Amino acid sequence: MTDPAQQPLNADEVLDVVDENDEVVGQAPRGETYARRMRTRCAFVLVRDAEDRIFVHRRTPQKLVFPAHYDMFVGGVVGTGESYDQAALREAEEELGVRGLAQPEPLFKFLYETAEHTWWSAVYQVRWTGPVDPQASEVDWHAFMTEEELARRLEEWPWTPDGLAAYRELLARRESGSVGGSHGTGR
Repeated sequence: MTDPAQQPLNADEVLDVVDENDEVVGQAPRGETYARRMRTRCAFVLVRDAEDRIFVHRRTPQKLVFPAHYDMFVGGVVGTGESYDQAALREAEEELGVRGLAQPEPLFKFLYETAEHTWWSAVYQVRWTGPVDPQASEVDWHAFMTEEELARRLEEWPWTPDGLAAYRELLARRESGSVGGSHGTGR
């Protein structure tokens, strides 16, 4: 018998399947949506601490997608009937292991597409100044890093491709002035 701790997480969770306009067209189990490249929804939350450092973590090897990869966002799939805003808050609190997080601030939405995956991605930011106790089933390692430290690691560590795409999009939008604030939420 296989050790349950070694099994991929949440393959049976039912998700909304959406079209190119982000309209719900059906539902399917998460494992099926990945196997058949069905478009779903995802929320990404950039978390900064009191010193304006970014929460960075390595995903556990049991993750269904991008196992053991690093990510500069917390977040995850939007559940059936759930809004992006609800998913952003739920996922951020779960992965950080905190309660009472402010509602993350929406920044932008983009369509992430590769030959293997496709999902609408809503990107948020939030500040958390308290301690974190990351969810052990989701997070293998974590630290708060300055943007300079993070930039140095981008070429060294294996990053989640969708998180990296979202981060690059965030930096490009910040550079062009189409995302508010140069750093974080200012709260």
